Amino acid sequence: MSKVRCQITTSLDGYVAGPNQSRENPLGEGGEHLHDWAVPTKTFRALHGEQRGGETGINDDVLREALDNVGATILGRNMFGPVRGPWGRDPWHGWWGDDPPFNHPVFVLTHHPRDPLSMQGGTTFYFVTDGIESALEQAREAAGGKDVTIGGGASAVQQYLAAGLLDELDIHVAPVLLGGGERLFDKLGARKVRLESVRVLAGAGVAHLKYRVVK
Repeated sequence: MSKVRCQITTSLDGYVAGPNQSRENPLGEGGEHLHDWAVPTKTFRALHGEQRGGETGINDDVLREALDNVGATILGRNMFGPVRGPWGRDPWHGWWGDDPPFNHPVFVLTHHPRDPLSMQGGTTFYFVTDGIESALEQAREAAGGKDVTIGGGASAVQQYLAAGLLDELDIHVAPVLLGGGERLFDKLGARKVRLESVRVLAGAGVAHLKYRVVK
């Protein structure tokens, strides 16, 4: 059976986004440094249209593994864009331009209906208004037997963890202190989630922690 996975980067003090998120600072103040480890890798560059160059090694291997066999992604609305409330007449098309780096169906959790949005490269955004279970059911069907990844943000990951719907969690811990923002493990009772360590890898500028969620 396909897995439900999540790979996400946190600061050393536990934040996946810094304070004061906005259109100008999608990851909050200082949050862009969370992904300094990933940006130079060959896999990241290829994902964003750069077919030449890029670093190889542990960081590249981990990122490539996280993207392998993924057939659909689920995002919280904040991960899709900064707009709140109804979508309006000229709705936001996402942070990624006309050719998002997903290349498969993406299901966005929202309280406000919206028609599917087809983009270049095989990405179509579907807007799900009836909860995380419905989004997962639709994502599994769209994935066609491949894995489903929970792409963030913190609230979406928390909801799937608390509901017992997440199978694997890859946490990339960056040596950055943000001092505020969105914590990955807020709003979770300590007894609700049990994690089993699978591996720990030290990459350049980051520690990669892989966990299995104990059901």
